Amino acid sequence: MIKRTYIRTRSAKEGMRIDQQIVDQRGRTLIARGAMLDDYLIDSLLKLGITSIYIREGEEDPEEEKVSPLAQSVIEKVRVDDRTKVKLTESVKKRVAEGIQYLYNNTETEDFTEATNRIADELMHAISDNDAIAVDIGALKISDEYTFKHSVDVATMAMIVAKQYGLDKGQVYEIGVSGLLHDLGKSKIPNEVLNKPARLTTEEFEIMKQHSVFGYRILKDKESISDEVRMGVLQHHEKVNGKGYPMGVMAEQMHLFAKILSVVDIYDALVTERPYKNAFSQRDAVEMIMSMTQELDVEVMRSFMESMILYPVDSIVQLSNGEKAKVVENQAGYILRPKVVGVDSGKIYDLGRDMKCNSIIIL
Repeated sequence: MIKRTYIRTRSAKEGMRIDQQIVDQRGRTLIARGAMLDDYLIDSLLKLGITSIYIREGEEDPEEEKVSPLAQSVIEKVRVDDRTKVKLTESVKKRVAEGIQYLYNNTETEDFTEATNRIADELMHAISDNDAIAVDIGALKISDEYTFKHSVDVATMAMIVAKQYGLDKGQVYEIGVSGLLHDLGKSKIPNEVLNKPARLTTEEFEIMKQHSVFGYRILKDKESISDEVRMGVLQHHEKVNGKGYPMGVMAEQMHLFAKILSVVDIYDALVTERPYKNAFSQRDAVEMIMSMTQELDVEVMRSFMESMILYPVDSIVQLSNGEKAKVVENQAGYILRPKVVGVDSGKIYDLGRDMKCNSIIIL
């Protein structure tokens, strides 16, 4: 049974689920209804002067779906742990998000590069500490409409994709820096365009499209920032068919960093809610990425698909044949089609590799 309770914000605890939408004066969503609270969000609520909130209690956990004894015995035999995933603790998320906000507000500060490296170090440690080779894209999601949080998502995914692609440790670190700074030029976009709570006009979009050039200009005279990082920032909206911006270059003129950032930036933008559009589901966003073979680098797309986990092992999913099933194995390259076991029947569905399962999808 779900219970809605009104509490003082100062009494809120990490892990509580908020049961109201928090918006700013322009109607932009700051915290979505149903979001899990952490110390950072609670502190943000207090800074906004929100002294009381509704929280949701008693929500049924889908992971507690009853599994028959037969299914449980099958699951125990075939279950395979997910590949090691990058984990960002709440304290790391808070430090990194605050660090990005500082950089975007202080582009000319003397410690710009040092501050950037501190943030990149946090992400590199999160990947290196347990030799992470995959991302649970549901657990990673911390973005709202704010540029600095989007940058954390993009940087983290880009580093894992770069690792899967085969880049060395130094390059993985550098693309993390490029991902953190890829939208830096938005700090030079007029607020009335950047924060407009509606779809941009053609003229406004032309102004917005300059943010990658502005970001490159901010970085070009910073000697300790590499050319690779700068090119990732400049070209992250280019497309391999020449239909991107700001220069409309073709694949052979695009830096590899830009090709990687382009994929993860598009994915994160699709799953982020905006005042003028609803967020796409993670599944729909992945399918849209898969359809963009004319615009995105195919090898980078393959690395993205092989390093992202959409349905973590042990999660419960609804199959199109009417059965509920438990995920028992994720297989690289089959992000939408893991191996699952029916929670009642105990039947194994290898959605990615068994031709007999071709007509079954996860709803």
